Amino acid sequence: MTHGRRYLITGAGGMLGRDLQTALASRRVTALTRLELDITDPVACADAVAGQDVVLNAAAYTAVDAAESDEQQATLINATGAENLARASAAAGAVLVQYSTDYVFAGDAAGPYPEDAPLAPVSAYGRSKAEGERRARAAHPEGTIVLRTAWLYGQHGPNFVRTMMRLYRENGTLTVVDDQHGQPTWTRDLADQTVRMLDAGVRSGTLHGTNAGATTWHGFAQAIVENLGGDPTVVTPTDSTQFVRPARRPANSVLAHDGWAALGLPPMRPWRAALDEAMAEGVFS
Repeated sequence: MTHGRRYLITGAGGMLGRDLQTALASRRVTALTRLELDITDPVACADAVAGQDVVLNAAAYTAVDAAESDEQQATLINATGAENLARASAAAGAVLVQYSTDYVFAGDAAGPYPEDAPLAPVSAYGRSKAEGERRARAAHPEGTIVLRTAWLYGQHGPNFVRTMMRLYRENGTLTVVDDQHGQPTWTRDLADQTVRMLDAGVRSGTLHGTNAGATTWHGFAQAIVENLGGDPTVVTPTDSTQFVRPARRPANSVLAHDGWAALGLPPMRPWRAALDEAMAEGVFS
């Protein structure tokens, strides 16, 4: 029955939203950009969700630093918007996939964060996304899947890979922080994993949608330079004190993937394999 399902993608103009459309290209999809659906409007959400079987909420306020001085707007989109979609999904009998983030955690754990680790965000953006998780679950407990991701890059948007490629080509050297650990994640892999998860019949729960393994931003940049045929030693490590920004970044953004095994699904592939394929395909050119 999965191919007869009707899917709604919110935030369809974004990097993940566009890859979700590709992943669902053979299915019945309604894709709405933020200009076409304001998720902060509960009536608009109810109208858009009516008749749908799955709602993929890729709409979000993602300006991490701006959120520090604009937390009200971040919360309106990331929390109230999620709640509106969850209520509408509950009324329509649809499954909601609420994409969340590593920023819901403090980032001070010694190892990878399990799916059930306590939420302790240290930034306004993180607080808004944590509140979105809570509200979506409360509004639609039997039909909300929280899918946390991190360090996203892809074809359809500004991202770290594209920026590093440009700076390396311009300057021949890079200086990148080496004290933040995480999992570079290709939006295409996340979109494909989302579809596999839904096809397996998952209707609720919390899962971590990041590519496997871990590195630092410095290690990520070295891999990018290496894939461009360059010498990774031209990437100089530094620490976060050299790049002071309004919002605190989690030092440890590594997410554990045990939830997939419980569903009988493999986790996403290693981050380096995904990056190598994306760059070899010319996704960023």
